[in-house]
Amino acid sequence: MLHWTHRGRQFLIAALLLGAAVTGLAPSAGAHPHVWATVRSEIVFGPDQKMTGVRHAWTFDEFYTAMAVQGLDADGDGVYSKEELEPLAKVNVESLEEFDYFTFVRAAGDEKFLPLKPPVDYWVEYDNTALTLHFTVPLETPLDPRAKAVTVDVYDPSFFVAFGFAEKAPV
Repeated sequence: MLHWTHRGRQFLIAALLLGAAVTGLAPSAGAHPHVWATVRSEIVFGPDQKMTGVRHAWTFDEFYTAMAVQGLDADGDGVYSKEELEPLAKVNVESLEEFDYFTFVRAAGDEKFLPLKPPVDYWVEYDNTALTLHFTVPLETPLDPRAKAVTVDVYDPSFFVAFGFAEKAPV
């Protein structure tokens, strides 16, 4: 049987209180990005002047780029051709589906985001520094922005990817 002295109990209580205080003062762990992307987006209009989609060009940070291009130079010539980068473009746009392509379109007064179709016209380019993913996300139903104002947001709610609009010509 363990017998605590008065001094031992005081030490134990002080240690527990200090532990609780330190734990209570610790900052909460928050999400932080693992990938950074500079965004340029264009609103796509049909011949009837209705909005039909959003065309993106996302330029990724050098760390993501270095990881993503590993092993893609199949012929070893030091140049990443469009054909060599095609599988990367495909996997990128296919994996974006579960995140709604990080593209959220809403008409004024509507609570829900408009449904999007899978991306078209997608490819990746590499300038020996950074990858840029180009793709167009069509709206399921064209929208007349003259009838209702339209909001287009590009973001990752989980903050795994930090999106920032380009300083020059972001839209």
